[in-house]
Amino acid sequence: MDMMTRIAELLEKQLSEAWPEAQGLPGAAAIRPLLEVPPDPAMGDYAFPCFRFAKVLRMPPVKIASMLSENWKFEDTARAEAVNGYLNFFLNRVNFATETLHTVLEQGEKYGSSTIGNGKTVCLDYSSINIAKRFHIGHLSTTMIGNSLKRIYDFLGYRTVGINHLGDWGTQFGKMVCAYKKWGTESEVEQGGVSELTRLYVKFHEEAENHPELEDEGRAWFKKIEDGDEEALRIFNWFKELTLKDTARVYDLLGVKFDSYAGESFYNDKMDRVIDELREKNLLTVSEGASIVDLSEDKMPPCIILKKDGATLYATRDLAAAIYRHDTYDFAKCLYVVAYQQDLHFRQIFRVLDKMGYPWAKDCVHVAFGMISFGGETLSTRKGTVVYLEDLLNQAQEKALEIIEQKSPGLENKETVARQVGIGAVVYTDLSNSRIKDIDFRWENALNFDGESGPYVQYTHARCCSLLRKAGDDMPEMDPKALENDEAQALLLLISRFPDVILDAADKYEPSMITRAVTDIAQAYNRFYYEHRILDEDKAGTAARVALTKATRDVIRTGLYLIGIEAPERM
Repeated sequence: MDMMTRIAELLEKQLSEAWPEAQGLPGAAAIRPLLEVPPDPAMGDYAFPCFRFAKVLRMPPVKIASMLSENWKFEDTARAEAVNGYLNFFLNRVNFATETLHTVLEQGEKYGSSTIGNGKTVCLDYSSINIAKRFHIGHLSTTMIGNSLKRIYDFLGYRTVGINHLGDWGTQFGKMVCAYKKWGTESEVEQGGVSELTRLYVKFHEEAENHPELEDEGRAWFKKIEDGDEEALRIFNWFKELTLKDTARVYDLLGVKFDSYAGESFYNDKMDRVIDELREKNLLTVSEGASIVDLSEDKMPPCIILKKDGATLYATRDLAAAIYRHDTYDFAKCLYVVAYQQDLHFRQIFRVLDKMGYPWAKDCVHVAFGMISFGGETLSTRKGTVVYLEDLLNQAQEKALEIIEQKSPGLENKETVARQVGIGAVVYTDLSNSRIKDIDFRWENALNFDGESGPYVQYTHARCCSLLRKAGDDMPEMDPKALENDEAQALLLLISRFPDVILDAADKYEPSMITRAVTDIAQAYNRFYYEHRILDEDKAGTAARVALTKATRDVIRTGLYLIGIEAPERM
């Protein structure tokens, strides 16, 4: 049992004993989320605002807090002190250290996990790369936020379905087939991959400036794809295979996997159902030739379902995708990890689903995120400042290797560690702040071994591993009094709160909460490490400090895994 639950149960017991006749007093389950962490440790480890009881007890909060503290009898867990209507709790340090370490070390890599999601499915739509285009840094956030959320929900017992909603439909693919037929060869495309496809696409637009009839040829080839023409589909599917092969290298570096690659083209034969259903429910109206769903009562522009020429749009496909996903996976939640610029689009989609009578529309969530710039410069393909993600990751590994060779020239497997540190630095930077904030990627911050960075947290993990190797496995029974000091207690508190951080991160769709937690734990451990000798002649005290080191290592490793970063044992 975690300490907050324990305090909540004791507080419930104390309340019922002090006011046995009172009606409507909250139970432990209602008390627990109301417990607060004081801004200053001198004010206590936890605090409860007693004004929550004032109405039920018809008594001032100051008096309630005073009466509870005067009769508090659970000193073995925590002492209680009344301050301005708050009941502040100061944990029994010896017992707290003993119980926390027992829990963490007994559960090991499962510490913080849960069965809360058993029997429930979460669908996650993330990454959503475009066919025949190289994977650029603009896709980093959607990929890593989605990957982290998938791991978090897995850890909490949910069944997760990771979906890469490929951008694989539209006239541009007819243009690419046209360009290939005119200027490409099979060997050049096989050898050059996506880079060669990009060259052909650029050439098409250059040629079309002087030969506008090419646009008609491009549209004709896309019509062939739509109609299932054998040659057109063969070339189109080949382009998709080449793109997925190209992006697989990036996904492998990032440790990202998907359960489905059903993209826009997958829903080509599933949109008639949506259109027919909208008509049957009298939701589809015609405006200036286009078929729309009127959302004026929701103070939104209309959701366009069909263009004047009868062509479908993103909205049509997203409606079909949402219905298909619920029919197929019966999701408890469907998360769309897409940049904040698409906020209106998803509000429209979810509202249309609601108007169609689907009660699960409320379970569809747009997980928005901010933009990313590189060295202060906003990325734009047209300005030529696009940064390809594979190039960035390779550069990160090279820079990490240079630093490692300077700091640890004798380290074995330097290339492996450089990969873990370099990739980790990029991922940490992406997930270090609230997802809605814009990110400015700078090497001097990402690869800083001394600041709030991925390498710093990884190095702390490696430090813990090194100490544990030196300590060995033959440890006597520990003396928890060795952990009564402020530094050990601050670290233990952060470790004890880690399961709540995971739940909060899932509830708020915010991986940065875990990034912040493991960074705080790493910093707290290093303060403890510098203030107290871990291994000394006091065997029982050493055993306690080693146990705390092991707990720290395990929690950091779990936290890093949940945000998609590896934890090197040597650095």
